[in-house]
Amino acid sequence: MKANVDSMDLFPQSWRVELLDAPPMIAPVRQFTYPQQIAGEEDALARGALLLMVKPASGGSFLATCALGFTDPSMPTGVYACPNPDELCAVAGGYAYVIDTAHPERSTHIALKPVASVHIFVEQELLVFVGFHSMIAWGAQGVAWETQRLSWEGLRLTDVKDGLLHGFGWNLMTDREVAFTVDLRTGQHLGGAFPASAR
Repeated sequence: MKANVDSMDLFPQSWRVELLDAPPMIAPVRQFTYPQQIAGEEDALARGALLLMVKPASGGSFLATCALGFTDPSMPTGVYACPNPDELCAVAGGYAYVIDTAHPERSTHIALKPVASVHIFVEQELLVFVGFHSMIAWGAQGVAWETQRLSWEGLRLTDVKDGLLHGFGWNLMTDREVAFTVDLRTGQHLGGAFPASAR
């Protein structure tokens, strides 16, 4: 499983992380598994996991075992710095976990299942998680916004201009892509392929 770490320097972080191919021979005292006791996810680890040795600013290293959401290799896997320097975002097979490295028992499992891609907007200080129908933005204080449904199935982002994120969503009725824009400050959108009456 190849994990993306190319974007780690876009936000400052108070922690360091090492990606592991297998559990360490000598495990640290502190170990955390994500997701944490979520109904319906009892067998998540059977699909595999992203293993991380995390070295926070204080409190000692800990092993983070992040269950894969899906085994499909097209689903993203990687580690991202967050707008909050104490937070780490681990994406494992389309499941995204934001972990407070100062208090690793605190974590947020991003509600999109799957997260199809992760986009970093440094100017707006946001990580944007893109699903098949909508998007969720994560800022320094947690969830900054969530869009309404933009597509029947699949989102394609194209560019950002003047704080507006442009993309396309698929309309089931016409079998065509329909353009949309999302305001990165608020998550409000114009356009999109999903009719307002059906949201």
